[in-house]
Amino acid sequence: MRRVHGLFGAGVLTLTLAGLAAAAPPAAERARSVQAVYDCRKITDDTQRLACYDAAVAAMTEAEKTGDLVSLDRSQRRTVRKQAFGFALPSLQFLDRGESPDALNRDDEVLASASQDAQGRWTFRMQDGAVWRQIDDEFLSRRPHEGSKIEITRAMMGSFMLRVDGQPGVRVHRDA
Repeated sequence: MRRVHGLFGAGVLTLTLAGLAAAAPPAAERARSVQAVYDCRKITDDTQRLACYDAAVAAMTEAEKTGDLVSLDRSQRRTVRKQAFGFALPSLQFLDRGESPDALNRDDEVLASASQDAQGRWTFRMQDGAVWRQIDDEFLSRRPHEGSKIEITRAMMGSFMLRVDGQPGVRVHRDA
């Protein structure tokens, strides 16, 4: 008899695409195709439990093929969360499960380019494509350059502090 173990690692998250269209489902709510797999654990008869697992996994595989179910591991969630850092996207809060507050409130980047506008405010373009615009009047003592180490942390009232190569921070807003 085949045995089904470890179908899901501790870091695997599943969600329905329909849930993304509105808001992410509450943490206790699972996609039906995933819940069906969990429900198979309750069956005590080995043959019936295996048949249940086989049917539930087949349904889950089909749901994944059609796009009705998407699964993300911790690494994939971190990648998406990093790409969305700085945007107000409450529907993506499901990506935060299991992460430390420091990981959720800070992002380290590498600068691709920086430019100043007529008022002396900086626009920072990161190597991953993110664009941050300075919204205060603070000065940088050293000009940013390609390859500069950037640290961005959450600040008050929806803004962020951006530090270039360890300098004191400037208040920024994410543009792209």
